[in-house]
Amino acid sequence: MQFYETTPVHDLTYSDVFLVPNRSAVSSRLDVSLTPPDGTGTTIPLVAANMNSVTGPRLAATLARRGGLGVLPQDLHHDDLVAAIKWVKEQPVAWDSPLIASPDDSAASALQRIPAVDGHGIVLHGDKGEYLGTIQAGRLATALPDARLGDLLHGALASLEVDDIDGPRAAFDLMVAANLEFAPVLKDGKVVGTLSRRSALRSTLYEPALDSSGRLRVAAAIGINGDVAAKAKDLVAAGVDVLVIDTAHGHQEGMLRALTTVAALKLGVPIVAGNVVTAGAVRDLVDAGASIIKVGVGPGAMCTTRMMTAVGRPQFSAVLETSAVARELGASVWADGGVRYPRDVALALAAGAASVMVGSWFAGTIEAPGTLNTDADGRLYKESWGMASTKAVKERFDNLDPYELARKTLFAEGISSSKIYLDPLRPSLEDLLDMITSGVRSSFTYAGASTVDEFHERALVGIQSAAGYEEGKALPVSW
Repeated sequence: MQFYETTPVHDLTYSDVFLVPNRSAVSSRLDVSLTPPDGTGTTIPLVAANMNSVTGPRLAATLARRGGLGVLPQDLHHDDLVAAIKWVKEQPVAWDSPLIASPDDSAASALQRIPAVDGHGIVLHGDKGEYLGTIQAGRLATALPDARLGDLLHGALASLEVDDIDGPRAAFDLMVAANLEFAPVLKDGKVVGTLSRRSALRSTLYEPALDSSGRLRVAAAIGINGDVAAKAKDLVAAGVDVLVIDTAHGHQEGMLRALTTVAALKLGVPIVAGNVVTAGAVRDLVDAGASIIKVGVGPGAMCTTRMMTAVGRPQFSAVLETSAVARELGASVWADGGVRYPRDVALALAAGAASVMVGSWFAGTIEAPGTLNTDADGRLYKESWGMASTKAVKERFDNLDPYELARKTLFAEGISSSKIYLDPLRPSLEDLLDMITSGVRSSFTYAGASTVDEFHERALVGIQSAAGYEEGKALPVSW
């Protein structure tokens, strides 16, 4: 990356900078490879943050199916974390994971799991696991709240047979021919997945992130306290592909001890450590055994660290400095936090990040953990919270006695509850992935880069005023 006819005199956020078009021989967005050069086996540079309100097993599986990586949070109870890893590993690659319900469940309960939108649906199983039928999500819009899902089945919804599908293009053509927007996929009478026209189309454009056994990849986080060696070995035994050792202040002795301990186990998976924002921290963490450094203190939407402590650093400059040092040491950087638009993802990559970690942006999606709620205006949202907030602290230390828990929560910081609204046009994680990767691919073509490494080299970055940033926004109304 080079600055265009300028030299920064202070640290910069993503809003302070912009990309300048460069001479390009890349003629199409589809000629661009977004595969990160970080050894994680992903094919797009997007990582879902290890936040309780962001990454659960369903979101992790969906993201891996399109080439990204979800990091399951360390706040899950250990057995639940192991179970979540195993669930992701069991999910289909060619089809979407079915959303399963009982015929006795109500329409209202179903709408807490999925909005009444086209291209989605619910699979009904009986008490013995037998397939009863499928309800398209749009049908829920006209159902009474207390209606039994079983009563909404009127005739069998057409299904797809695995043996009739010869690849995603064939699946798309079959659905068009049958006038289907959504369908269950069956093998020997059992549901092995679901499919929509759009998901079939996506399978022709994205390459899934798969392990050596052809299963979806997944990462998991552990903290720096307790028996980190035992935790790390258990997670790798369960099938985790990337270990993330995570704490708010990554440049501390506790992190270095935990990192050294895990690295000495030689578990055969990439080790991510953070969070940090300086070159010195990168050197120390790489020396201790990290191959990927998580960068960002304070830029997240749910984070109040900078306002509470004054600690942190503007994210673009933090990524720029740390990625340069990491590259010299043979390591990589994940830019964690501060992205609100596709442009920010492109700028993080321009600054040298191998991948970009996304939190709250993904929290307001169908696949994110938690239930769908409706506000007074009828808008759908999910609840999100910071990982240092009172809510997160209470969940993390729920096994402490009341006195010790009270001491912990006394010093909590961060937002404990925020409404993250579903975008009516992009309610699914995959809708956001389409938007983000489309924008980033275009950024590469403007820079004349066909790979992430080339983008690191060829990106031209300018510095702009606040007015320059506002000028780039579309007008919501006519002037």
